[in-house]
Amino acid sequence: MIFNSLIKPKATLTTLPETATLNEALTVLEDTGYRCVPVLDKSGKIFRGNIYKMHLYRHKSRNGDMSLPVTALLKNATKFISINAAFFSIFFAIRDLPYIAVLDNDNQFYGILTHNSLLRMLAAGWNVNDGSYVLTVITPDERGALVTAAKEITRFCQIVNVISLDPEDETMKRVLYTLPADISKAKMERIVKRLQKKGFEVPEIEDLHQSY
Repeated sequence: MIFNSLIKPKATLTTLPETATLNEALTVLEDTGYRCVPVLDKSGKIFRGNIYKMHLYRHKSRNGDMSLPVTALLKNATKFISINAAFFSIFFAIRDLPYIAVLDNDNQFYGILTHNSLLRMLAAGWNVNDGSYVLTVITPDERGALVTAAKEITRFCQIVNVISLDPEDETMKRVLYTLPADISKAKMERIVKRLQKKGFEVPEIEDLHQSY
């Protein structure tokens, strides 16, 4: 389920009714500076799609009729997610969009989830400010491997954050462990040696203090 704090609710957004003309839509986009805004039906409850400034400019440059309804240039009509959507599925839905429409349990327009808010949440989850080093650990994709690696690290310190990625080799896992901010370089090196002694590869060590 999407974290509610990430969603910009409808009441805070600039939207357009489906009855607006292309010329009215262009005026709104130029006044607000947005590249696109959601278009809703007459009731203001149903998401119809997005209208983009670039498509309006293109239409106008070709001497297109700007008195046409905004629905003539609607895009992304099927690009929306449920408020109860699995978090992982959002990444595939929002890939090339500045935002994606969010519908409530009655399939009515609830708000939008922006690319930027999603990236900010991921950055916060990375714990850049609370971390010292990020260890990339290669573990076999077998039962107990992640637990064993985590136990070896917690012999020395807590783990601030864990992210698991799938490399090309389906038999292995690439796991990123963020260590606490107070871990010295010497202790980090001891952790790495311990992991290597237990058969884990540590191909990359990122110093968050130097990177940021």
